[in-house]
Amino acid sequence: VHLVESGGGSVQAGGSLRLSCGDPGFRLTNYVMAWFRQAPGQAPGKAREGVAAIDSDGTSTVADSVKGRFTISRDNAQNTLYLQMNDLKPEDTATYYCAAPLSPTATMATMYLGPLSAYEYTHWGPGTQVTVSS
Repeated sequence: VHLVESGGGSVQAGGSLRLSCGDPGFRLTNYVMAWFRQAPGQAPGKAREGVAAIDSDGTSTVADSVKGRFTISRDNAQNTLYLQMNDLKPEDTATYYCAAPLSPTATMATMYLGPLSAYEYTHWGPGTQVTVSS
C-alpha cells in the first residue's frame, strides 16, 4: 500500500485548501479512511492527531477542533479520499496524513480506540504540509 497525499500548501488565515489521498493499487473505497495531522515541534512519541474519518458507507466523523470547518469525503469512482479545509487557522499548520487500517472489515464502530486514534491505522502516506499564516 502506497498512499500519497497532495494538495497541501501555504495559505493565509481564513483561506481554504483541499487535500487528496489515493493509491492506484489500493482499493480504498472498501476501507475506513482517515486524516491525521502532526504539528511542527510535536513531542517525539506523541500520537498524531485524528482530524476526520469516513467509513466505507460514507458515515463520517470529525474532531471537535475542526468541526464546522473541515469536511471529509470520498469519491469511489476516483478511488480518492478528500479533506476540504475551510476557514483555516494558524493552529491548523501541520503535516497532514491519510491513513487506512490493516483490514477492510474494520469499521468506525468496531475500532476499539475510536476512528480518530492513530493506533487503529496501519497504512500511512508520507504526508503533505499545510502552513497557515496569520
